Formats: sequence, C-alpha cells, structure tokens
Amino acid sequence: MYSKTGKNAYSDVSLDSQVSGATPHQLITMLLDGAINAMRRAEIYFQTGNVARRGEMISRAINIIDNGLRSGLDHEIGGQISADLERLYEYVSRSLLEASVNKSGEQLPHLITLMVDLSETWKAIEPQARQVSHAK
Repeated sequence: MYSKTGKNAYSDVSLDSQVSGATPHQLITMLLDGAINAMRRAEIYFQTGNVARRGEMISRAINIIDNGLRSGLDHEIGGQISADLERLYEYVSRSLLEASVNKSGEQLPHLITLMVDLSETWKAIEPQARQVSHAK
C-alpha cells in the first residue's frame, strides 16, 4: 500500500514524535533499546554472513553507545555510578569494534546480556513507575 519511502517517512515522524515528548529517562530507555536492537541484528547478520549489514549494525550500536549514552553521562552529578557506566559503555563499544575487526560474533550474546540487564534496571527505576507503585 505504501512505498518503502512512505514507510520510512512515517517511521521518522513517529520517532521524532516519541523523542520530542520524551522525558530524559525515556530518552535513555530509547537509546538502550536502540543499541540492543542493533546488536541483536548484528548477531543475526553474523550468523547469516551478511557482512555489509553486520558492519552497519555494529556501527549503529557503537554510535548509540558512544554518542548517545556515554556523551549524556554527567560525571559531576552521577559520581561513582556515572564512572561505572562510562567504563561499561567503553567496554561494550570496544568489544563491538573488536568483534567487527575480528569478524567474530562470539562476544555478542555476552554484550547483549550486559545491555539488556542495564536496560531492565534502568526501566525499573523509572520515576513514573515508582510513583505509580507507591500509590497502590
């Protein structure tokens, strides 16, 4: 019914709408979900041998981690937690780069698990979720 361009335009508008109305907590959630999604897709492309898409997904995950998650850390306010997250993000980015250079997806399940665990923890501390649970 719609062309691929139309679908992409709709996706772009939908994402723009989500981002513009999101809280800082929700933005981090979106970044975490985006990085995890890209890493899962890279894992699939490793398995199917699609080198171009694999590289694209690894690059996307690294970009989200380095330019979204890491760059958003506030070390003055975050203290030790911020420093720990910095080390985690650096480890995941470096490991993704090594996976790409070495053409090996062996580390991806471990890296995905780390990011999923972080994402689940982050979602559990969402301010609105805590307020709703305290109200019950």
